[in-house]
Amino acid sequence: MRSLFVVVLLGSAFAVAGTPPPGARAAEREALKAALQSVIDKSPLKTARVTVQVKSVDDGTVVFARDPDELLNPASNVKLYTAAAALVRLGAEYRYETEFLTDPDFKDGKAKTLYIRGKGDPTINTDRLYGIVSELVHAGLNKEIGDIVVDESFFDTERQAPGFEQEYGDKAYLAPTGALSLNWNTVGVYLRPGESVGAKATVEIEPPSDYFVVDGEVTTGTRTQRRFTVGSSVDKDRVRQKIEVGGVVPFEKGVWSAWKKIDQPALYFGFTTKELLKQRGVKVKGRLRVGTVPPGQKMLHVAQSDTLDIVLKKMNKHSSNFVAEQLIKTLGAEQRGAPGTTAKGIDVVEDFLEKDVGLARGSYVMKNGSGLNDTNRFSAAQTNRLLVHMLERFPVMPEYLSSVGIAGKDGTLKYRFEGSDAVGRLRAKTGTLENVSALSGYVQSVGGERFVFSIMVNDFPGRASTVVQHIDALGVAVASTGTPGGPQAAVAQLTPPSVVGPYEELKARTKTYAGLAQKADRRNVAFLRIAWRTEKDPAVRAIIADALYQSDSREAASVRILLDSAIATDEVYGRLAKAAKDSGLDTPLLPALVEIASTGSVDATARLFDFVKWGASDETLSPWLSEQLAVVATDAPMEVILALKGLSDGDRPLAVDALVHGLVKASQPSAPLWPMLRTAQGSGDPATAEFARGLEVTLSQKIAEARAPQAAPIASTPLPAAKPLPPPTSPPTPGGG
Repeated sequence: MRSLFVVVLLGSAFAVAGTPPPGARAAEREALKAALQSVIDKSPLKTARVTVQVKSVDDGTVVFARDPDELLNPASNVKLYTAAAALVRLGAEYRYETEFLTDPDFKDGKAKTLYIRGKGDPTINTDRLYGIVSELVHAGLNKEIGDIVVDESFFDTERQAPGFEQEYGDKAYLAPTGALSLNWNTVGVYLRPGESVGAKATVEIEPPSDYFVVDGEVTTGTRTQRRFTVGSSVDKDRVRQKIEVGGVVPFEKGVWSAWKKIDQPALYFGFTTKELLKQRGVKVKGRLRVGTVPPGQKMLHVAQSDTLDIVLKKMNKHSSNFVAEQLIKTLGAEQRGAPGTTAKGIDVVEDFLEKDVGLARGSYVMKNGSGLNDTNRFSAAQTNRLLVHMLERFPVMPEYLSSVGIAGKDGTLKYRFEGSDAVGRLRAKTGTLENVSALSGYVQSVGGERFVFSIMVNDFPGRASTVVQHIDALGVAVASTGTPGGPQAAVAQLTPPSVVGPYEELKARTKTYAGLAQKADRRNVAFLRIAWRTEKDPAVRAIIADALYQSDSREAASVRILLDSAIATDEVYGRLAKAAKDSGLDTPLLPALVEIASTGSVDATARLFDFVKWGASDETLSPWLSEQLAVVATDAPMEVILALKGLSDGDRPLAVDALVHGLVKASQPSAPLWPMLRTAQGSGDPATAEFARGLEVTLSQKIAEARAPQAAPIASTPLPAAKPLPPPTSPPTPGGG
């Protein structure tokens, strides 16, 4: 009954349609094929490695294909395989359980030991844990506890799946797995400026507990000073997590925040439980330790998660790497016996793919469940075979279909395909890594025909945003099949031609949108998104994108639009910068790019290097960019390395010179860039390791030359004002898209 109810709800989005006359369908197919081919021929997809297949579900015909059997990196499209195996092998009604036990002779509100046994629940957050602690108090545990023992033996203690070792650092999307996990195994660090310039800033941890040790100090700078760092690592006692902070936060600019991964999930869970018990008046007199629950203990409470179909929504709609890897180990433990391991879980997925889907082992490569980094290989044809199988598997079809993002509605597709026929008609899983972009899922076209499609693009030239735009054009072409104008007209509407308008009009509109940017009002977001989508002057689109970002900088789509629009050319930034200067306005775009780059964006850092080349002869812009690159190298050193690696051999020397100029001016001998360069030299990717070795030598030589006595002095450059990033309202769901 449950599945039937969901099918009814989904009927309007993916209903079985009537069949048009054979001649009409043949014409529609030819129009679609021509449109798809034209998108590829006129975009970076033409020279990239691409596997594409579009297949009709109604009659099984392959409508369009390009290298459909080539194995490419699918990025987060791997989560489609993880989700399918979990639904089939565990069932849509599966719930995670976390057990709380104590001594058999427990009475009078006092317990010698509280045991917490985890079984992999990836969805427990601080709010849920507070409710669980309330249940324990109401169950009679309301006075005193001796020790707290956290049992994580349901999983092994290998924290990272294959592929995670290819990245370094403490980013939230690299969070470790654990049978006892909390808040996606991330922690929020909030920085609040003091009451005056120079005053000590406040550092707050969310959730607070004795698990965290704060090291360092943050002070309050002027309104335009923003240069702080937040790091997370295991403390020297190997029991607690050290949060290292430093730098300055701007005065009267609100609270700044950073989310970082933690390293010891069970202890994190235990210390937070201890803190919440203390808040309820329960004394904890003993120590917290990792152990196992001995036989014969009394069960106090069993905390159950939502059903698996809800968990899959958290994974697929928001592309959570953490949930995906927890699911893989859960499959291993439930199907192959505890402790759950990545290897056991992958074996379960491969068994499902072989016996149920018909994909032979060895015909693909799957090493982890999330798709992170250069680890997995699948083809478009294989992915479509999985999608068709799950569509035909009625008991779990509704849950599987509803787990992925809906174009223009939610998840990672919330702000993609806007204004097109794909909105509400296309459901798909995104995938994004460096030089990888993918999209696979289901479409019901305007004409009523149902399709599955898979697009994976590797090793493309240029920026990721341009590739995403053309992948979306392919999806729009499929969705618009059967419209009066056909797929070609829909694709043309999605990519309108650029029109350079009169300069005086640009000045007036720049002033208008700069005013909206200054207000930073989220109520303007809907209007700004429509304005950006319909605007044809690229310079106006850029200032609209800046206003949109300032109005909602927490939204990934706002960041993407800014990166799409910040183009270092005379036609775009040159005209916009002149209009802003002539109108007495602050420098547009660039301060926002610095903010985004400092949070760890390779694409934003690459954009800054574009502006280095474009503004090389600008006596004001060039030194300012150099100083900002030094800031980014402090906040996101690995991203600077990767952005430099992605530049052409012709563009890289100028970018390196600009970075050197900034590093010398900053005069930071212990800057994070240097240890990160040495870490990158041990990368599993030989190309990255070799590049890092060469870059360290080049930077060292150039810095030594710049510091020589005969070198010209480096002048100070004023910093344009930049708006702070507001804190998120809840921990981020890590994911690569």
